[in-house]
Amino acid sequence: MAPTGVAPDRRPARQDEVLTDAALDFLAALHHRFTPRRDELLARRTARRAEIARTAALDFLPETAHIRDGDWRVAECPPALQDRRVEITGPTDRKMAVNALNSGAKVWLADFEDASAPTWQNVIEGQLNLTDAYERRLDFTDANSGKEYALRPAEELATVVARPRGWHLDERHLRDAGGTAVPGALVDFGLYFFRNARRLLDLGKGPYFYLPKTESHQEARLWNDVFVFAQDWCGIPQGTIRATVLIETITAAYEMEEILYELRDHASGLNAGRWDYLFSIVKNFRDAGERFVLPDRNAVTMTAPFMRAYTELLVRTCHKRGAHAIGGMAAFIPNRRDPEANAAALEKVRADKDREAHDGYDGSWVAHPDLVPVARAAFDAVLGDRPHQKDRLREDVDVRAGDLIAVDSLEARPTFEGLRNAVQVGIRYIEAWLRGSGAVAIFNLMEDAATAEISRSQLWQWIDAGVVLDTGEKATAELARRVAADELDALRAELGDAAFTAGRWQQAHDLLLQVALSEEYVDFLTLPAYERLEG
Repeated sequence: MAPTGVAPDRRPARQDEVLTDAALDFLAALHHRFTPRRDELLARRTARRAEIARTAALDFLPETAHIRDGDWRVAECPPALQDRRVEITGPTDRKMAVNALNSGAKVWLADFEDASAPTWQNVIEGQLNLTDAYERRLDFTDANSGKEYALRPAEELATVVARPRGWHLDERHLRDAGGTAVPGALVDFGLYFFRNARRLLDLGKGPYFYLPKTESHQEARLWNDVFVFAQDWCGIPQGTIRATVLIETITAAYEMEEILYELRDHASGLNAGRWDYLFSIVKNFRDAGERFVLPDRNAVTMTAPFMRAYTELLVRTCHKRGAHAIGGMAAFIPNRRDPEANAAALEKVRADKDREAHDGYDGSWVAHPDLVPVARAAFDAVLGDRPHQKDRLREDVDVRAGDLIAVDSLEARPTFEGLRNAVQVGIRYIEAWLRGSGAVAIFNLMEDAATAEISRSQLWQWIDAGVVLDTGEKATAELARRVAADELDALRAELGDAAFTAGRWQQAHDLLLQVALSEEYVDFLTLPAYERLEG
């Protein structure tokens, strides 16, 4: 196995440090052992979606009732993950790595997934940056100010939890002898684990992971088998790995206990997000009728009844099984030029984190270092000196199957401004992604691929359902094209012809319309986008 399709002038510096013969042998072993099962599970996703299309329903699995009724707990949490009250998320570029590690957060979600466009440069440099951090070789100089940044003392640094790519996305730059690409999930996990597991143990920590876009307990079982194999291969004690699973698909919400059970020797918690979860609802119920039509994405908060059912069930499930419950993202980027708007936005963040802490969550996410103190204050007020609140079992929570998909409990309806915002955000995000940037500041929010997914999915759903917007206009392909054309003209006027032409705005516009207006719904925007990604 060797890297393919990388032009010599695009070969990342220090690539040979990452792709040693021993590392490639390990990736080859992972690939040959587990990719066939990955392929089977992706096919199961398709079959399950067909069943949802037929029934417009989901339920807790009768065949796993014995797991939900059983008396078991996940493995004891390692000391480095006991206190997770604030977690900061972001890609693995050098600047972000230093800022995240120094942020004062307890955990840094080092993201190879939604916050990172998977150029080969990003894949390799991300691996190097994490190892450099553990070797205390990580620093950077701000190109504008010339200011130098270095790591704080080790005891002040956030604990790293790496997030590999989801099962669906292959890594085109690594192929076996038959030309089959290695799953990106195995590349990201495999390189990080192989390079750093022993080093992390020497530092008193371990190889910790976030697992994205899991759709079933069978997929969690696959990850667990990967962990067992990897630990044996590298001579690492079984149970060293710890994994937190993002419950960001609607199908996984019905299998939280089963997912923890499959990973019980390696599980450390579950996380409740928003955009990917809503994206999954739209994806699975996109043609199931008016009662599943979501309003504007910004109108669907965590306090919506079906979102409350999901978030409270997650806390109860985690604490029943001894796992951490981690809350959702505060994506606001502080804006010092508008103190009034800044204060109002920070108050919303504070209220959101207060709600999570009082609901029983053990920690939560932020996207910017300035939000770390806000989130920490909310959890400090509830936790005090305790590292978590797993003793809060939330036995008052009683969620039925229908509660999780009661989308029609919302009074809000789709609006023209919601449609325009979906177009604006979609184009802006895709353009940055095509240039190799996966974490993008848009309208004072830090956005990642999940934002683009929910935006384009809502356009598809509204047009397919023939939704009538608040202006009286019907959501149609023609309306979406007109709004997108207006947005492209506005961007050209804002940026100027030279900057507009230098960017990838037309390609982003075309790709958004392709996935939003296609008769055949595309499962992941990043699949056709990856074909257009340079490098």
